[in-house]
Amino acid sequence: MSKKPSKSLAQELDRYITPFRHDGSGEFHLKAYKTDEKGGLDKEKAQEILDANKKRLIAFQEKLYAQDRWSVLIVLQGMDAGGKDSAIKAIFEGINPQGCEVHAFKQPSTKELDHDFLWRHVIALPERGHIGIFNRSHYEECLVTRVHPEILAKEKLPQKLVTKNIWKERFEDICSFERYLCRNGTVVLKFFLNLSREEQRERFLDRLEDPAKQWKFSMDDIKERALWPRYQAVYQDIVRHTATSHAPWHVVPADHKWFARVVIGSVIVAELEKLDLRFPRADKASLAEFGNVREALEREGKGSKKRAK
Repeated sequence: MSKKPSKSLAQELDRYITPFRHDGSGEFHLKAYKTDEKGGLDKEKAQEILDANKKRLIAFQEKLYAQDRWSVLIVLQGMDAGGKDSAIKAIFEGINPQGCEVHAFKQPSTKELDHDFLWRHVIALPERGHIGIFNRSHYEECLVTRVHPEILAKEKLPQKLVTKNIWKERFEDICSFERYLCRNGTVVLKFFLNLSREEQRERFLDRLEDPAKQWKFSMDDIKERALWPRYQAVYQDIVRHTATSHAPWHVVPADHKWFARVVIGSVIVAELEKLDLRFPRADKASLAEFGNVREALEREGKGSKKRAK
């Protein structure tokens, strides 16, 4: 009696991946994606999946680092209090810090403004064998600068290049940039943490009441919250124009942090499984040399025991 073939991780975790994935095929409407989805889980079951994914991620990352061929870029976007920081902390707990870097992009510096809008993101890209996490990313240049045109004015672009087509052109540039990365061995995983306005209100109140979280709060958060409809419209436009088969967007339900972590972690480990990562094998010459070294070390050990007697 033949055994049924075991499921791949992608198949096992598909229910937490495919419903939230948009690759540019078909229409996209942000309102069609629930912010409070739980995927049929409770917190206890979600924690079991999260723990299993962490173990898988640790194993994959070790092979990724040793093989030194692929790199992984994880893009996290979302409104303030969307859970980006806590997701990074929860999902990547236990990962070898030598092979993982987090970059949080704030307002560009004077030097960064003297370069093209992708420059500061390019120099932060993960090297081969590494995982790079962008906490906010190059997409801010089609988001915040679009909601706040005065920021775009500080980028010192020649005036004749600032036309009504600039956002379309930036979408094209980003798509080309991500296609280039994929063709050169970087896996691009993009996540939009889809938070409801009511849940953001609750999290802001929590920050105000908890002394350990008050440092996270800024009055600018409230100013940006007032522009919620505008941000949602721009996020929808970003996903519509930059979701591709090689770099799709994952619209992550973010009202329940524990479920958001299940989705993000599941996508990451499922994509790493596809790379067929392996530890490099030693060639025949190296194996022969290892044999000689082993014999020498064993003789050295015998000599040490004789001297001890």
